[in-house]
Amino acid sequence: MATSTSGVSSGLDVNSIVSQLMAIEQRPLAKLAQKEASYQAKVSAFGSVSSALSTFQDALGKLADPAKYQGMSASVGDATILTASAGTKAAAGSYNINVTQLPQAQTLKSAGMGSSTAKIGTGAETTITFQFGSYDTTAASDGVYPDGTKFTQSATRTTGTIKIDGTNNSLQGIRDAINKAGLGVTATIISDGSATPNRLVLTSDKTGAASNMKIAVSGDTALQDLLAFDPTTAGGQKMTQAAAGQNALLTVNGISISSETKSVSDAIQGVTLNVLKAGSTTFSVSKDSAQVTNTVTSFVKAYNDLQSTLKQLTSYNTETKAAGILLGDPTIRSLQTSMRQMLGASNDNAGSLKTLSAAGISFQKDGTLALDNSKLQKAVSGSPEDLAALFSTVGRASDSLISVTGSKASTKAGKYDVSISNLPKQGYQTGDAALSGPVTIAAGTTLNVALDGVSAKVGLTAGSYAPQELVAMMQAAINGTSAFSSAGNSVAVSLDEGGRLKVTSNRYGPASKVAITDDAGTGIATLFGAVITKAEGEDVAGSIGGMPAAGNGQVLTGATNTAVDGLKIQVNGGTTGPRGSIDFSTGIAGQLSKTIESYLGSSGMLKNRTDGLNRTIKDIDKSRTALNTRLAETEKRLRAEYVALDSLLTSMAATSNYLTQQLASLSALK
Repeated sequence: MATSTSGVSSGLDVNSIVSQLMAIEQRPLAKLAQKEASYQAKVSAFGSVSSALSTFQDALGKLADPAKYQGMSASVGDATILTASAGTKAAAGSYNINVTQLPQAQTLKSAGMGSSTAKIGTGAETTITFQFGSYDTTAASDGVYPDGTKFTQSATRTTGTIKIDGTNNSLQGIRDAINKAGLGVTATIISDGSATPNRLVLTSDKTGAASNMKIAVSGDTALQDLLAFDPTTAGGQKMTQAAAGQNALLTVNGISISSETKSVSDAIQGVTLNVLKAGSTTFSVSKDSAQVTNTVTSFVKAYNDLQSTLKQLTSYNTETKAAGILLGDPTIRSLQTSMRQMLGASNDNAGSLKTLSAAGISFQKDGTLALDNSKLQKAVSGSPEDLAALFSTVGRASDSLISVTGSKASTKAGKYDVSISNLPKQGYQTGDAALSGPVTIAAGTTLNVALDGVSAKVGLTAGSYAPQELVAMMQAAINGTSAFSSAGNSVAVSLDEGGRLKVTSNRYGPASKVAITDDAGTGIATLFGAVITKAEGEDVAGSIGGMPAAGNGQVLTGATNTAVDGLKIQVNGGTTGPRGSIDFSTGIAGQLSKTIESYLGSSGMLKNRTDGLNRTIKDIDKSRTALNTRLAETEKRLRAEYVALDSLLTSMAATSNYLTQQLASLSALK
């Protein structure tokens, strides 16, 4: 006999019974869900704390920047004449500026040609050499310099050459060859509408009187007649000057200033002027107090916002009996205590401003910070260095030729004596021959130059040079060599007190080396003499705080596992022996930022707490999965048992009915 799982035959409701029993079995799932929700809420809460801490740490980072307290602002009377910016080294003052001339790049133009694509000359290989420098006389009104005009090679502009032959000896070919070479010249072709309209126009890529061109052409005479521009020789000007390279000219409080570019950065210390047009205006520099005020105000706001977040998460409402998710959490209590202690501490190395209250910042009863702007402004205007020392990490050297360039988290605040036993030195090469007259460099002259571990062949431009002109040409040639410039290596070429040529690496330390040998053309004996002297650079050596420091070039670094661990100072000259002291202050903002990092970092407390909660949530998920598996088996077992019971009851009911029928039949027979 078939049996229904719904109890139709026996009257037993199997589904209802199993559902009620499973509801009891599933109660642990609800408890797991409740726990999971609680842990997830804490993860979210710690995320809110981390976000608020990160915002506060950003404000601390700005507060800890020493440059924020050294800022200067620039104000220009007429911004159409010039604009200006002031750096941290600028001093307050007022100036009268008179701009009389703007800088200009030199432009040369060739004679007109009937076609820009027609071949010029025979196609013989021709070398065109570009030099940059200044002419000692002004060009005539027609753009032609007097023959024999003196030319002085620029020490910062590199000489360069291009080759022209039968494949590119047209105006277009010459233009493309010049532009492709990247020599610091831009070539274009302009048509003037005449019978021979096409002119090759060359413009120096840089402005200034020292960026004028001298163009030597060796080879095809037709190209010489078209492209040469050499006012130092009679008839050497085949191209015509359309515009002369000139400097910007201005006066600052009556003192004449000349600049190769519109940007004038060496007239007033720490100030950059950008001239826009001729005219007179006023200019002033003052302390940028607004920047400091805004930085401190942002810090106070960020701290109060952080406190608002923490209060919301840790509070208890006595009326509703509702507790914050992180109420009583030990990590948050530790964070709040640490911040309060550090903000209330005294910074004894900060001069006259040793506490926050001295700068106008005080705690309120509710734990927030309040800012007294008048007190802050007094500190900004009266004690900017002490204010910087209060908040930021600052190192101040008593010796003007020593500067603090870095530190580590382990560097301790304090005053440390500095002593120098060896000054930093640069590698150099010099000779024994004084250069008293012109030096002739033959065509095709190249030198083998090894500079700071990099070697390359350096070509020298042929010609006759006065000693100072030779110095400029050699420096430009070496520094313009791509092997050196790409490696960041450079030299200074000079004449020593005896008039001897000296090539000095601009690097300091043992890696600083210069070695120049013959390759082709004019030999080094002509340049240096018979006896060559070379010397390698040396690292600075000395002590900081009485402990030997590690020297690297110009920089001394404090010894590890000492109070000056990681303190870096740069020695810019002076003498050996005692060199004063360093006052090093680790400001409140810097210290607090490090503390916050111990909570926010990859191994910080908040990260550890969050990771622990997430692991617990994963464990709960595993427990839920296991419990669901067990519940499914339990439901299957219960359903099987009650289905069997239903079947048994149905069978018993059938038997009962049969027996009843049989007894009834027996009664009928009687």
